[in-house]
Amino acid sequence: MIQTVTRFVLVATLLAVLSPGVLAQDRDAAKMIILGGKIVTVDEDQPTAEALAVSGDRILALGTNDEIQKLADEETHVIHLNGELVIPGFIECHGHFTGVGQSMMMLDLRKARTWDDIVKQVADAAKEARPGEWIFGRGWHQEKWESAPSPNVEGYPVHTALSAVSPDNPVSLTHASGHMSFANAAAMKISNVTRATRNPPGGEIVHDETGEPIGVFRETAQSLIRSRRTGEDGGRMTAAERRAYTLKAIELATDECLRKGVTSFQDAGSPFSTIKIFQDLAEQRALRLRLWVMVRDGNQRMAAQLAKYRTIGAGDNTLTVRAIKRSIDGALGPHGAWLLQPYEDLPMSAGLNTSTIESIQETARLALANGYQLCVHAIGDRANREILNIYEEAFSTVDNGPELRWRVEHAQHLSLQDIPRFAQMGVIASMQGIHCTSDAIYVMQRLGNRRAHEGAYVWRKLLDSGAVVTNGSDAPVEDVDPIASYYSTVSRRLESGVTFFPEQAMTRMEALQSYTRDAAFSAFEEDIKGTLTPGKLADIVVLSKDILTCPENEIRDAKVLYTIVGGNVRYEAAK
Repeated sequence: MIQTVTRFVLVATLLAVLSPGVLAQDRDAAKMIILGGKIVTVDEDQPTAEALAVSGDRILALGTNDEIQKLADEETHVIHLNGELVIPGFIECHGHFTGVGQSMMMLDLRKARTWDDIVKQVADAAKEARPGEWIFGRGWHQEKWESAPSPNVEGYPVHTALSAVSPDNPVSLTHASGHMSFANAAAMKISNVTRATRNPPGGEIVHDETGEPIGVFRETAQSLIRSRRTGEDGGRMTAAERRAYTLKAIELATDECLRKGVTSFQDAGSPFSTIKIFQDLAEQRALRLRLWVMVRDGNQRMAAQLAKYRTIGAGDNTLTVRAIKRSIDGALGPHGAWLLQPYEDLPMSAGLNTSTIESIQETARLALANGYQLCVHAIGDRANREILNIYEEAFSTVDNGPELRWRVEHAQHLSLQDIPRFAQMGVIASMQGIHCTSDAIYVMQRLGNRRAHEGAYVWRKLLDSGAVVTNGSDAPVEDVDPIASYYSTVSRRLESGVTFFPEQAMTRMEALQSYTRDAAFSAFEEDIKGTLTPGKLADIVVLSKDILTCPENEIRDAKVLYTIVGGNVRYEAAK
C-alpha cells in the first residue's frame, strides 16, 4: 500500500508541474475538475491555484484554469465556480459521531431560554408517549437561561415541575456538556434512587437542604439512572433493534456532517459493539465520510480486543481504529472539571476525578503494547497536569515517546507551568474553538479572572510554545458546524459582542490549519489528507465566502456549497 501511494504521488506531482496537455495523452481524463475557484491548498509548497483535477479518489493536479481544463473529456464532472473558496475538507477532531445522530432522535433542549421552556417540551412529549415509555432530551444548560429556575439548588432546577407534567413517563435529560443529567421522579423511582443513595466514585447526586435528590446527577452518578431504550413492544431493545437504532444514528450524523463540510470525523469514543458496525459498513463501502475512531471501553475488555480491532484505512480509507479514549474529569459547566484550587463560585468543590490515575496508567500500558494513540479528556488544570504526568511516565519506558502523538482532549484550563509541556513532550492539544465562546459566559464565575487569564483556552500560548493545536466542536455538545468553531477561534467573540481574552486567538490561516493539516497530523494521516496536494485524497469543500479574507463579522455567513469526499460530491447546496 505504501509503495502504491508513493508511485501515485510521484506521477501526480509530475503531472502538476509538467504540461498537462502532454501527459493527458498518455492517461485517462480527469474524473472531476473544479474551475474558477480560489483554491487554498494549506500546502506551503503550492499554497494557491485556480483549478484542480481529480482522478479516482485522489487529487490529480493543480494549476490554472486553462491547464486543468485540458485534462477533461466529455465524461468529466466539471464544477464551474465564480471565485468561491476551495479548501481541504474539514476534519472534525473531537466529536461523538453516533451521539450526533442520537441527539437528533430526542428532544432538542439547546434553544430553551428558561426551565419552564424545558418543562413544556417534556409535557408535550408526555402527551404523545405511551405510559412507561422513556422520554429523552439533550442540550439544556442552566447558565444560558434568562433567569434562574425557582426553586433551585446551586442554580439547578428541582424536579417537581418536571415530574408533575410527566407522572407516567420516566424522563432523562442530558446536560449540553454530556457530563450531567436531569431525571424526574418516575426515572428516580425506577432506578431506586432515594435520599439514602450514595454518590458513586467520580460522581455526585445533588440534594436539597432537606436531603432529597433534586434530579441532578453529575458525572458518573448519571449511571444511577437506569434508563433503557425500548423496543416496539415497550421492552428492552432486541439486538436487531439496537443495530437498526445505531444505523439510523449513523445515517443522520453523516448527513449532518456532510451538510456542514465535514469530510472526516474523529470519533471521541465508541465501544467495540459500535465499532463492529462501523467495520461492517466500511467493508460494504457504505460509509459516506471518513471515520477515525477512538475505542472507549473498560481496560479488561480492551486488553482482550484491541489487537483484533486495530484498523488502518479500511473501506478505501473510510475507517481507521487506532486510538483509545479515556476521561479523567468532567466539564466546567456542571462544576465537574478537576481543578488545582476550588471553584470561585463553589468553594467546597475542586471538581471531580472521574477515573482513577491507576486506571489510566493501565490504559497507557495497553496503548503502548497495542500500537494505539491515547486520547484523554482533561478539562481542569489538575486533570491536565495529572494526564501530562501519566504520559511523561509512559514515555519514559519507550524510545519514541514524543513521536507517539498522544493527545489531551479539550485541554481547556491549564496551569502556566504545564503549558510548555505539550510541545516538550509532543502531546497534541485537541481543542474546540466553539467551547471558548460558548463557555465564556460562566468561566469567570467558575475560575476567577486570574486563572481564566492565565490558562483558559490559551491557543496562542500553546502555539507559540511549539505545540500542535487542533480544532473541532465536541458535537453534539455544540453544533458540528466548522464555520462556527472557526469564527470563535479567530474572533473569541461572544454573541454579546464581548471578546474573551482576544490575544489568545489564532490567525485565520492557523485556524484553517487546525481544522485540516494539523488535524490530519494528529491522527497520523498527514500523508493522505489535510491539504490539497496531488496524490492525497480528494476531500474538498467549497465555501460561498472567503473566510480567510472577508470581514470578520461575515465569516459566519459562509455557506457550504459542495462537500466532496474521495472525488464524489456528497453534498451540494440547493441553487
